[in-house]
Amino acid sequence: MIYYLRIYSYEREQSGGTDEGRGFTCHQLHHAPKMIHALDRYALHRKCAAALDTHFEASTTHVTSRVTGLPGVVQSFSHLSFNLCKWCEVSSPVCKDSVCMSNCTLSSFCTVIEEICIAIWRKTNDTMTVHTMCHHPALPLEGVDPGLLLNFTSRECHMVPQPAEDGAMMVCGCQGEHECNDKLIFNKGANGFFKLQSKDVIPVVVVSLVPPLLVAIVATAAFYFYRTHRPDKPGPPARPNWPTKRTPELYQALDLPCGGRGSEGRGGGGGVMAPGSQLEESNAKVSSLNNDISDITDWQGQLAEPLPIKLEALVGKGRFAEVWRARLLQGEKGGVNSYETVAVKVFPAVEYASWRNECSIFSDPKLEHDNVVQFLAAEERGLPGHTLRKYWLVLAYYSLGNLQDFLTANILSWEELVVMAGSIAKGLAHLHSDTTPGGIPKVPVAHRDLKSSNIVVKSRKECALCDFGLALRLDLSLTVDDYANSGQVGTARYMAPEVLESRVNLEDLEAFKQMDVYSMALVLWEMASRCHAIGEVESYEPAFGSKVCEQPCVDSMRDLVLRDRGRPDIPSAWTQHQGMSIFCSTITECWDHDPEARLTAHCVVERFNALQQEQEQEQEQEQEQEQDQDQDQVQDQDQDQDQELRPEVGRPEDEERAKNSEKPDNDQVHSSSTAASSPSSSSSPQVPKPQRDGTEVSHDSPVHTGTGCDLLL
Repeated sequence: MIYYLRIYSYEREQSGGTDEGRGFTCHQLHHAPKMIHALDRYALHRKCAAALDTHFEASTTHVTSRVTGLPGVVQSFSHLSFNLCKWCEVSSPVCKDSVCMSNCTLSSFCTVIEEICIAIWRKTNDTMTVHTMCHHPALPLEGVDPGLLLNFTSRECHMVPQPAEDGAMMVCGCQGEHECNDKLIFNKGANGFFKLQSKDVIPVVVVSLVPPLLVAIVATAAFYFYRTHRPDKPGPPARPNWPTKRTPELYQALDLPCGGRGSEGRGGGGGVMAPGSQLEESNAKVSSLNNDISDITDWQGQLAEPLPIKLEALVGKGRFAEVWRARLLQGEKGGVNSYETVAVKVFPAVEYASWRNECSIFSDPKLEHDNVVQFLAAEERGLPGHTLRKYWLVLAYYSLGNLQDFLTANILSWEELVVMAGSIAKGLAHLHSDTTPGGIPKVPVAHRDLKSSNIVVKSRKECALCDFGLALRLDLSLTVDDYANSGQVGTARYMAPEVLESRVNLEDLEAFKQMDVYSMALVLWEMASRCHAIGEVESYEPAFGSKVCEQPCVDSMRDLVLRDRGRPDIPSAWTQHQGMSIFCSTITECWDHDPEARLTAHCVVERFNALQQEQEQEQEQEQEQEQDQDQDQVQDQDQDQDQELRPEVGRPEDEERAKNSEKPDNDQVHSSSTAASSPSSSSSPQVPKPQRDGTEVSHDSPVHTGTGCDLLL
């Protein structure tokens, strides 16, 4: 437009201040957009070029004053589409928050319709300046990215950072609004701090979150569908008639079909427990409970319908399930209902895999053993596929609790330590064995989570293994890949070094058994730390005690067990007791860093059997000594009575009385010599006594069974 003004001014001047004789009339100027090329040619004509440069300032002023009095010209300007921009070489902006005003007092129409308004903001040290102008976006501009100029199509001037050698530089461009480069909008404040535009950010955030939310919903639905409709999940069996009465208000048996597995045999073992019931009463009820459970199971061991069980109290809670003390309705006798106390292990729906694994372990009747927890039945409770569906394991109940709680509250005698530790070793040996005690082949089982809280106390002389949620059947038909998929499982505190290091030899099934032996060694150490035989007994601490936190992670145990080769401490005071010395040596051999150097569970059983036999022999010797001492005391009492009666004999028989008076002295000397020699001979540890198998046993050395499990001192 500045060119039109110059031409108008020039022609006006040439005509003496009138419109006559000039190259373009006001009417033609009104149609200036149609005459751009003609105007350009005329403006570049040599004859007018010098005059345009010479009279620019005066002509602009003159034309401006004249145009104000011409209605036709004003009307023509209103139809022009050229951008009106602020045009200052340097101005000091006035800023507030994220907006700056250029503070430029000059404005100008752009000369070409394609030109846009430009503002260049610079900050050097604490000085801010703004340069405003018109510029054609196709032409280069010093210090500005050429591609950026082509993207300035907005009606507002939004500042965009540009690299600068000295200080900071930002550029903006706009078009379509008069003086749009006067208002500079910063995404960051003028001081450089980010200014969040919530109206712009919120829609972007919402749109960006939609895809991951949809993926999460689809994945959750697919996982839920898989868990509730998996093809290998057992279906509900038929329901026969339940022979006894039950009260729906009192018992939680749902009138819904559910499946599970029951136990047909008579295994020993303990369920999960809490104080309050008498142990003898619980033991006496086990056999009758088994008979009643078998009455409501079909030939495959599946429960025909839910048992009438009432959950009474929560007695334990683990990673996968809760354990409740419950009452099972046994029947009605004389109009009064009879109940049995049982333990119920309740799994939530998400732990179906753990419940199913434990059911598959218990489903083998050859697993039954006195030192393996007794399994009674398995049930599914709730609507199929519902999130509130529960899975139950019904076990025999014992009131002494798990071994960890028992050791916390009780101190063991040496006799109790030997028999309880032996029962744990027997239970583990039965799991690892490929035959039953009767010689029937069975599939070995690795427990993989053996610890004191997964062992129940049946009595002060017997324990049983429980919690087989992570157990693994060592079936020869499985491949190495099947075992590899089992993962790094167990409790970090009780993990063997090879498990912590993830270097288990999956091709050797014995490797899984050696892991259990290591864990058993830590349990045996905990039992030894609570025995009178070690001297001063401190409060209970789990293995490794204060060396790690209460629930150590795998990394911390890896540092302690692998890097530092750490093991629980065995003070020298423990080994002062001869039997405890053998016991601690067995523990040390069981937690050896080399898995192949560890004892097997069967060898540990033989060690403890030898200790128990030696202990029984010592008790027999003590009983014999006590009997000999009692006999000597009886003889002494008889002699004293004879001496009291002899003075009353008649005087005519003095010679016989004198002879008889000498006999008590001889008898007394003989009896006293016998009493003196008998204890020493009976208590001498060097005298061997024959065993049942014909071998001789010395009381100063362990029993040698000749099986390779002997302890060499």
